[in-house]
Amino acid sequence: MASPADKIEIENIVSPGHSYRVDRTKYEAMRDALLAVLPKAAPGLTVAEAKERLLPLLPQSLFPEGAKAGWWLKAVQLDLEAKGTIAREATKPLRLHKNT
Repeated sequence: MASPADKIEIENIVSPGHSYRVDRTKYEAMRDALLAVLPKAAPGLTVAEAKERLLPLLPQSLFPEGAKAGWWLKAVQLDLEAKGTIAREATKPLRLHKNT
């Protein structure tokens, strides 16, 4: 059984005041990969572009063949937006970049 240290609380910018507990190792791997590919300024990358660029950076042991990467990307994206680490542009499709 997983210990509490194996989990991390994340936020969701769409649901302020609510937090969720998720696997710390997968969260940190996705966070590091996402921050590695996002540019520091607008216009940034679409979510699809970010996913394409970060997939090769993910450990195969955690995300075999990219399994569940889309879910984890969205969870990390919403958490980092809630924390102010990344920002979204009001574009269609949505574009993301790091806050400087």
